[in-house]
Amino acid sequence: MSRLSLKNSSNAASPMRVVTTKNLIILGVIAATFALVWLLRQLGIVTSVHESTLALICINIILAVSLNLITGFTGQFSLGHAGFMSIGAYTTALILLRFPTVWGFLAGLVIGGILAMIAGIIIGFPTLRLKGDYLAIATLGFAEIIRVVFQNMEITGGPSGLASIPRMASWPWMIGLTILTILVINNFINSYRGRACIAIREDEVAAEAMGINSTKYKIIAFALGAFFAGIAGGLYASYFYFIAPGKFNFLTSINVLVIVVLGGLGSLSGSVIAAVILTVLTTMLRGFTGVNNIIYAILLIAMMLFRPKGLMGTIEVTDLLEKLRLFKRKEQVE
Repeated sequence: MSRLSLKNSSNAASPMRVVTTKNLIILGVIAATFALVWLLRQLGIVTSVHESTLALICINIILAVSLNLITGFTGQFSLGHAGFMSIGAYTTALILLRFPTVWGFLAGLVIGGILAMIAGIIIGFPTLRLKGDYLAIATLGFAEIIRVVFQNMEITGGPSGLASIPRMASWPWMIGLTILTILVINNFINSYRGRACIAIREDEVAAEAMGINSTKYKIIAFALGAFFAGIAGGLYASYFYFIAPGKFNFLTSINVLVIVVLGGLGSLSGSVIAAVILTVLTTMLRGFTGVNNIIYAILLIAMMLFRPKGLMGTIEVTDLLEKLRLFKRKEQVE
């Protein structure tokens, strides 16, 4: 009975409900952004440096949104995102080097995402019974194992990595896959499975008492997050020509976690905003070695002191727009 009530508790409980007001607003904002960037590119205002920054923003948004599903909405402290990203990156790179076509690119993304998802499921079964720091250490160890394996394989180029990877990840692919990631994860969160994940985050014991299989839903969230991390890795490999094991060390996982914490655990909008802010800051300070880590530390300390829940907390931009609409309606009535 409790499971039935969970499934029918909201109109948004069906995962097939794609055309919603929130989704339309998200699509409208992203479409406007795409049109603006396209216009600036046609006018020659956007340079290659700007394009690289935009590509990094899209990749970081995909990484942050997918990690937020695991950490923010399901409450699982994971530090293994760099490992999932590396699986997608190396898979896409190896396929593209042999089949340098659009179909090879798509095959690399899909296969890389699926392999990352399988890895997420494999690590999920033994480790997702752990909590807090223990889960973080286990996922961090998994990511380091993956990095060391790639570092010692001939097919992946060893410590030197892979170079001259064909660039297939153009701006339309970047923005398109970013939209897809946000919409899929947003729909998942608003489905009964997503509500089960949120219930687990709030109180796992109470959720299990209501008939929710916490292990099952944590693995589903972990697998979905890992899949999109693999997609982000494939985009990175295809856009930046070169990958090496050192790119996917534990600092990469930490950087993604910083974006999620800064934006707000449990807010997709916060992850998008924080990804834009931190990526732009990183690009501006690229010439100053080590300054990025100092800025990350200062930002985290400031957030913990003045806004522990992050920039957006658990609120979405669509919620703010709805409150603004209701406020204006109330003023008109008065």
